[in-house]
Amino acid sequence: MSETLAQEERRTALHDLEDWLETPMLVLSLAWLVLVLVELIWGQARLLEVFGTAIWAVFIAEFALRLWLAPEKGPFLRNNVISLIALVVPAFRIFRFFRLVRIARGARLVRIVGTANRGMRALKTSMGRRGLGYVLLLSLLVLLLGAGGMFAFEPAEDGGRGFQTYGDALWWTAMLLASIGTDFWPQSPEGRVLCFLIALFGLGVFGYITASFASFFVGRDAQQTNEIASSAELERLHAEIAALRSQLAAR
Repeated sequence: MSETLAQEERRTALHDLEDWLETPMLVLSLAWLVLVLVELIWGQARLLEVFGTAIWAVFIAEFALRLWLAPEKGPFLRNNVISLIALVVPAFRIFRFFRLVRIARGARLVRIVGTANRGMRALKTSMGRRGLGYVLLLSLLVLLLGAGGMFAFEPAEDGGRGFQTYGDALWWTAMLLASIGTDFWPQSPEGRVLCFLIALFGLGVFGYITASFASFFVGRDAQQTNEIASSAELERLHAEIAALRSQLAAR
């Protein structure tokens, strides 16, 4: 009985902590998103790296505190696997072994996915209703991050195929999300994995957006049809009332 009560107290404390940290973590998540985008597009800068490290440390402290308060550690970790990996990977920069180009590129891919996951959680927190607006903002998030990742993984070198500017990567990612595609496909393993994830997201979301717009226009047409039908009914009622008045006047 006491163990059950202790778990309930921990669950309540965890819920209160998440409510209290909701707004600060939302702001930090948006700042982290901007820092990751800037790093992908323009490269690292010392000042931005310091800010990023500070935000990363806050994320680690917040995750550790939530893990400590969680009454059931196993389910908590299973529900936050992506967040945990995204927090662990930046620590590899400390060790010289993990500064190899291939491992660094893989770590950058994990960071992009983790940032998208954190941005998705921030959108869920800030938007109570997850309708078309939520899907459009999430698609914009994936578009910006995906384009940044493709620009970093597939740069045009020595006149070869690839992306000359971030705008080119943005256009290519938009075509991929819209299930149109282009004549260029990534060559690096990280670019191919990211391309697959973007295409998978676009496959599910583009159908939803198309169905939402179709439902909107169909509903609008139905509303106009109902309005026309209502006008016809009113005219018929007016005619019947006029006929009744004429009959009463004749009597």
